[in-house]
Amino acid sequence: MQVKISWQTQTYLVALNQPIDISIPMQNGNANPNAFHIPHPRFEPIQIGDFIGAVAAGSSANCENLFINPHGNGTHTECVGHITSERITIHQTLNNFHFLAQIITLPTSADLNGNKWVTAPGIASIIESGVEALVIRTLPNAPTKLTANYSGNFPAYLDPHLCKAFAAIGIKHLLLDLPSVDPESDNGLMLAHKAFWNYPESPRLDCTITEMVYVPEQVPDGKYLLNLQIASIQSDASPSKPVLYALI
Repeated sequence: MQVKISWQTQTYLVALNQPIDISIPMQNGNANPNAFHIPHPRFEPIQIGDFIGAVAAGSSANCENLFINPHGNGTHTECVGHITSERITIHQTLNNFHFLAQIITLPTSADLNGNKWVTAPGIASIIESGVEALVIRTLPNAPTKLTANYSGNFPAYLDPHLCKAFAAIGIKHLLLDLPSVDPESDNGLMLAHKAFWNYPESPRLDCTITEMVYVPEQVPDGKYLLNLQIASIQSDASPSKPVLYALI
């Protein structure tokens, strides 16, 4: 199935039957990526009296309680409410769900102390006109990102100047394969989050950050149509399912 879309002055064909899902499926137990020492997800059959919500236990239907924390359990999308005292939710702030996106691949730098970060001076020159969503694939890009235990292991993060540059050129939706745009421990500074959301000076309320995606090696850099799907949850973040479609 193909549809034709117009974006600014360009017309593209989109193959809707060829989605590229860059989310990491969340599952019960420890076979998930994990960050910030947040407990792994737990999916458990509900128990009410003699009823156990599991067909395998003799019930008529499966009915599970899900115990999750989006920030540490897998692919999630967050809004500026992640860093504000005022309650601002992702359900309030993400009202459009299709965007012209670009995938870029950036290397990770490291120092002798084990600190790892991503930076790219002159990044604006490689972002194409009209792009609203930017997907960052970092190197190295091993499939171990699907189940990586980042907690206490000093995962890479983004240079705050990079996030400031993204905001300056109009990127509204930032997606990356790291557990956070900021270091695991930074004494609460949250500099990259604040730079991207321009907080507290003039918060960009309609902008989001999606963390812990996975972009396979065979998916080339370039422009795509992004469908950014979230659950209708009134919290600062939601588990999410970003799906890309190649533009023809």
